[in-house]
Amino acid sequence: MNSKNKTLSFVIIFALLAVSLAACAPAAPAVDTAAEEAAAQLSEMEAKLAEAEAKAGEAASASEDELAAAQAELESAQAALEDAQAAAEAAAAASVDAEVDFLTWYQYDETNEDPASDERVGNQYLRDTIPQFNEEFEGKWNWVNRPKAWDKMPQELIAAVIAGGTVPDIIELGSQNIMIYYNNGALQDLSEWAQAQSWWADMDPSGIASCTAPDGSLLCIPGAMRPHLTYVWADMYPDGYPTTPEAFVENAERLKAEGKFAWTYFGSTAYAGNGVGRMVWSLISSYGGTYEDGEGNMYLTSPETVAAIEFLRMTVAEGYNPETVFAGGFVEEDSFKDASAGAIPTGLFGYRYINPLTAPDGTAYSKGSADDMLDAIAAGDVVLRAMFAPDGQTPGCGIDIQGFGVPVGAENIEAAYDYINWVMTPEQNPRFVLEPGAGFPANLAMLDHPDLQLPFYQEAAVALESSVCTPWYGTLENRELAAEMIMNVIYKLVKEDPTADIVTELTAVQDEYNAGR
Repeated sequence: MNSKNKTLSFVIIFALLAVSLAACAPAAPAVDTAAEEAAAQLSEMEAKLAEAEAKAGEAASASEDELAAAQAELESAQAALEDAQAAAEAAAAASVDAEVDFLTWYQYDETNEDPASDERVGNQYLRDTIPQFNEEFEGKWNWVNRPKAWDKMPQELIAAVIAGGTVPDIIELGSQNIMIYYNNGALQDLSEWAQAQSWWADMDPSGIASCTAPDGSLLCIPGAMRPHLTYVWADMYPDGYPTTPEAFVENAERLKAEGKFAWTYFGSTAYAGNGVGRMVWSLISSYGGTYEDGEGNMYLTSPETVAAIEFLRMTVAEGYNPETVFAGGFVEEDSFKDASAGAIPTGLFGYRYINPLTAPDGTAYSKGSADDMLDAIAAGDVVLRAMFAPDGQTPGCGIDIQGFGVPVGAENIEAAYDYINWVMTPEQNPRFVLEPGAGFPANLAMLDHPDLQLPFYQEAAVALESSVCTPWYGTLENRELAAEMIMNVIYKLVKEDPTADIVTELTAVQDEYNAGR
């Protein structure tokens, strides 16, 4: 065989050997890397094959038989290459097939793009972060959200757990629902796992306490804390928001004479007594009152609790609030939006919903988004303050958390863990706090994050530094029942039957609850 033919044969054999070695290479240890390795191998094989073809072209003087043999070997190499390409495509398909759907229940709906929706902030958050999560966990998890009504979610999950049906891997929740989940065995204890995570040491103790059940189990991971405080139109309280009940009454009379209301608040019995932890608890706890005795019994008849209810009854009788405070549906917020009321005690997260705004001087904040309240605060038109308190008492406030639980029966617990750790990162946690969390970070390491250096947080700090925020329910175990009973009796005493004896009515309610323990 002449030298050109030898060269041709050597090159072809080399190319075939490269193809064979690549095709027979061990499978990648993980499916998601197999496609990458196969692609690299294909690139190398294509280069070798091109080299072989070039060398074959140089052997133009070879005999027809030798060229035919060379062509046959080249075609064989091409076939091997095509087989390898098919294998690479199969590896890529296997990578997609290996990806597992990770299911969440949020009260938000990423498919709802209505700019007027009350939940537009959370809806947008999901639209932005679902693709981010799926990109980072490509080949492993595929986040799928199923929106649920916030006030129906507990019942739906409990029913699914009891029936052995499909449950999410993560459920968004507030700490006010922890007891209903606990009483029905719907959530898993996350204590052991959480305590082993890098962020655990930075968690706020009050946030963890809000997620902890009476038996010590940790039923949720707090992503953001939502303390309650008072949003105030600064111009309507030119000498500052009152710090005592007496000063509040003095200002309320002044505003009443001007045709304005001193405040507006959620005083309805709607949403299963949800108002029990809002303004009512801030007022009662500021008076030093309580709903329980520290041992799981309902206790409503302390002198401090009675005094707070007497004060609230008086403010209603004097017309210091609009009638909408008892209507439900959060229509009471309208009186703050148009500055017909000077203050609104509510959760820190209220800035997301109370918009658009018109300041007392007519300045309009009309973006129709959470930015309206943030802009009003930045401009100094709205300030954040603590609840007033009698002399010798510290202003109180309620606290809630927004976080994540893992239901009993969740199929992809590792996905839930990955998701929680992802939300806790410095890249993700500030956004969760600012948007769906709408509160303070439960992970205190985030307080210095640049994204949280806003006038809103500086104002909130003024209010919270002088307050003691506690969950309204304390040691009460049947919180859903307690909420309805307490809110119903307070509504009766201040609105429905303002002549009823306060102590008699409160005693009847606490005795009824305690008898059923």
